[in-house]
Amino acid sequence: MAEKLQKEGALEELRILSPTAILGYGFPLSSFEQGMARHPHVIAVDAGSTDPGPYYLGSGESFTDRAAVKRDLKIMIPAAKEAGIPIIIGSAGGAGAASHLQFTLEIIKEILAEVHLKLKIAVINSELPKESLLSALRAGKITPLAPAEALTEEMLLASSAIVGQMGETPFIEALDQGVDLILAGRAYDPSVFAAFAIREGFDRALALHLGKILECAAIAALPGSGSDSMLGTLRHDHFIVEPLADNRRCTTLSVAAHTLYEKSDPYHLPGPGGALNLTGSKFTQIDERRVAVSGTTFDPSETYGIKLEGARKIGYRTISIAGVSDPIMIEKIEEILAAVKERVIDNFSASNFGEFHLNFNIYGRDGIALLPERADENRAPQELGIIIEACAQTQEEANAICGFARSTALHFGYEGRISTAGNLAFPFSPSDAEMGEVYQFSLYHLLEVASESALFPIEYLEIDGSQCDEPM
Repeated sequence: MAEKLQKEGALEELRILSPTAILGYGFPLSSFEQGMARHPHVIAVDAGSTDPGPYYLGSGESFTDRAAVKRDLKIMIPAAKEAGIPIIIGSAGGAGAASHLQFTLEIIKEILAEVHLKLKIAVINSELPKESLLSALRAGKITPLAPAEALTEEMLLASSAIVGQMGETPFIEALDQGVDLILAGRAYDPSVFAAFAIREGFDRALALHLGKILECAAIAALPGSGSDSMLGTLRHDHFIVEPLADNRRCTTLSVAAHTLYEKSDPYHLPGPGGALNLTGSKFTQIDERRVAVSGTTFDPSETYGIKLEGARKIGYRTISIAGVSDPIMIEKIEEILAAVKERVIDNFSASNFGEFHLNFNIYGRDGIALLPERADENRAPQELGIIIEACAQTQEEANAICGFARSTALHFGYEGRISTAGNLAFPFSPSDAEMGEVYQFSLYHLLEVASESALFPIEYLEIDGSQCDEPM
């Protein structure tokens, strides 16, 4: 445990095992065992992201499969317990709201009952009450992050859930209590990996930079994979990263490239309380598989800011997928779909439907915008894929709009059309699919705080699975 490590004196090096890029993405058992054989001081894993969009934060659903999350944890928990080291989980359940914490906690309880283990667990909540955020907004403590606009009270109150990205402070407070496992809500990804090291007296900048690499596990290796393990070794003036599968290797280019992953500024990586400064960072190839990094510094900000993420429900979605192969229709596709949309709007203008949106997403025609220009610029695509998307206030309204748009496009007449049997081919029957609730990000803002401790309360649980005869 962390307490034991401190009593034995300051560490000269600290080893952090990152099993997988996101909890539930899996990892080869052989890689994990290689990592445990290196005697890590902590297992840390990121469990979430905003990449899958606002639905999961707004709805409270997990974007990772329950069985997949349980598989990963059922390997990690007994291994960590046997080794006497803590597990740190950040952004539980994908979005890190209260429902996602509960989702993951129930899985942990099941596992402890099945393997008959006892754990002391810290649960750190990151879902923030709207009342306190309203007060902060009125006090001018919430500012937008580009490209977001200024937050309004109406938008805040309309949000289904709002979380804050915690830094390392709540993790350190939990570690100070000698817990076996930390289950945290939404967190700044590098802090999940850096907190243990910062608590042990290692350089904050190097610890956070290492966390930036480890958060995606073996994605920073060649060949990269989010479903494989990585080991980070932190020393007081540098850190070393290495993949744990024999067929992967880290290079200075792969590690430097991942340092810039999802960042717009190549030299300054902002986070809670300041930014990593990479202007003096140095990447050194130690051997064929390992890279050392040094020289990174941390520039503290004048005020301590926590990133807020929120999502609000805007309606329901129905889609229909269709294919087009008629070269005449393909040539006129923009004109045809504009006319179809105009017809749909006219058809429902006299109805009592609320506001709705109709989109035609065209695939296959220069679908990847970053590809070089085609050798034959005049060559038209031979086929197109079209996703008809209708969003409305109710599922029934979305169904009606999508269905009408689909049938209108199917039989729409255009100059030069030869066959009147139908313009579209549908790969599925029924052709229309209800996609359910639609959410939109409502907060992408910075909250100025005096202390993280008051913002992210910690609950301590003693769960004794050894007393359970049957799984919970």
